[in-house]
Amino acid sequence: LNFIIMAKVKVSYAEQISQSDIMLQALKNNVDKLSKRGIDQPFVDEMESIAKQVKALNEEQEKLKADLKSKTESLNALMDGLAGKYSEAKKLVKLEIPQSQWKEFGINDKR
Repeated sequence: LNFIIMAKVKVSYAEQISQSDIMLQALKNNVDKLSKRGIDQPFVDEMESIAKQVKALNEEQEKLKADLKSKTESLNALMDGLAGKYSEAKKLVKLEIPQSQWKEFGINDKR
């Protein structure tokens, strides 16, 4: 037996928003034809309200992603600087301080 597994393709938020905008415009243009099926003006108004909220949250999320990316770049740059200073300090401590005192500096190396 051969089974075909149909995976639901994940649509991006931007694509969902775009598709919803197209659907909303068509619903507005055809609400009189669709009202007998339950797609009346209150339905369209509610969908439009939800779409507006989705757009606002999506814009906020995109801004937060951009801010996070910027903060991550700043953090990575500082972490690189800290790692360099740590490495330098560790080398100098090992040269100057007896091995028996390395633990004081958080160095657990054997040599």
